[in-house]
Amino acid sequence: MGPALAQTPMRDAPTSFRPLAQQLLPAVVSVQVTTAPTARNATRPDAPDAPQAPPGSPFEEFFRDFLERNRPPGQGGPGQRPGQPSPQQRRGTSLGSGFIIDAAEKLVVTNNHVVEGGTEINVVLNDNTTLPAELVGTDPRTDIAVLRVKTDRQLTSVDFGNSDDAQVGDWVLAIGNPFGLASSVSAGIISARSRDIRQGLYDDFIQTDAAINRGNSGGPLFDMSGKVVGINTAIYSPSGGSIGIGFAIPSNLARGIVAQLRDGGRVRRGWLGVNIQQVTDEIADSLGLKGGSRGALVARAQEDGPAAKGGIRNGDVILRFNNQDVREMRTLPRIVAETRVGTEAPVVVWRDGKEETVNVTIAELPADQAEAQARGASPAQPRSQVVELPGLGLKVGPITPEARERFSLRPEQRGVLITDVDQGGSAAERDLRPGDVIVEVQQERVNTPQEVQTRIEALRRQNRATALLLIEGAQGQRFVPLRLREEGNQRRN
Repeated sequence: MGPALAQTPMRDAPTSFRPLAQQLLPAVVSVQVTTAPTARNATRPDAPDAPQAPPGSPFEEFFRDFLERNRPPGQGGPGQRPGQPSPQQRRGTSLGSGFIIDAAEKLVVTNNHVVEGGTEINVVLNDNTTLPAELVGTDPRTDIAVLRVKTDRQLTSVDFGNSDDAQVGDWVLAIGNPFGLASSVSAGIISARSRDIRQGLYDDFIQTDAAINRGNSGGPLFDMSGKVVGINTAIYSPSGGSIGIGFAIPSNLARGIVAQLRDGGRVRRGWLGVNIQQVTDEIADSLGLKGGSRGALVARAQEDGPAAKGGIRNGDVILRFNNQDVREMRTLPRIVAETRVGTEAPVVVWRDGKEETVNVTIAELPADQAEAQARGASPAQPRSQVVELPGLGLKVGPITPEARERFSLRPEQRGVLITDVDQGGSAAERDLRPGDVIVEVQQERVNTPQEVQTRIEALRRQNRATALLLIEGAQGQRFVPLRLREEGNQRRN
């Protein structure tokens, strides 16, 4: 038998959350947004909505009565379904949550999707006082918005805590307005950290099992010291109700966003100017990267971008950025975005079998990424015949005017065209298809089919298991490792 696990005694388990809840409730608000129904973001299932219940359920009458008591004048009437706008008014009121982060400046933090498309915003305090609010600024990329309440009365605020200190298994308290039911408190633990839920480039969510439902969006997630460690923003729910999987924006990400919105009404993000992809085990092996798959592989350093100007090249693997480890591809955009514009950041890259350090001056992320991409013309490509690459299941040829038209290639496109793919070959396994363009082989640019053939044969003579191809297709550039030999094959003489 193996060694017994050490027993860690339970401690700091609260006997009641009442003292903490009573202290925090005055700082948590309900956010009421008047909006045209067509302006709502229907793609967000967790966005605040009017409460609904299955027909015939015990809650149906309760929710109907609740809506009739709280419906703004002129909107709807008896017998109208919950959440359905009046045919005459064609406007609706949706509900979310928020919290007062600055009592002196009267600032409230909530989610962008709570206020998105709103024409009128009101904040309802814990004592049911309704106050008008104005929008200070929003950041759709992180789903954060800041409001300013119009009032002379004294407010109660809460502070951001350090979300890096919040660990899996720690107690947390969520306060908000699920289904419009104000000042609802739920408790749970942190279930996981650094969750990527495919909401955007900067996903780094805290997962909790504290009950979070529609209407909790924008509300705070507290630690046991009463500090805000997260902003509740999304739920996973096939049914629409809580199943114990909720997600919150970490306070350490939110703090800087809120500060920029408060001071300037918008967010300035750092920009590196690279297209990146995940480093797989095969890619790491083909590059001789020690320590296995890690870092972010640069598929393209955009011309005239900060990375290219600083010396970062296509095929580099970024291992550290501004003294922070890049454990995987998705961590790099967040680290770069949080870097102050104008900072000269050291970047450690894996290049030609060793680590190198370059210094890059971070620019501001353009409002439109397309405007930042280079559009320089390329020299005419020499014409040559189609070449078959045995063992790869590929045929390649030059980029001719006819090929540009057939595959809708850009006028400045350079490289070697894939003209045919054998469905039984290694190229098909990697989802390569006719019309894709080979830009590089093993990090060396290729311009003719013969150059591709020569470099593939050179890799075979070196007994390399894979060839690393830089491919440009309809979805942009990506590195693709192609298997050169079957498992168990002997070295060729």
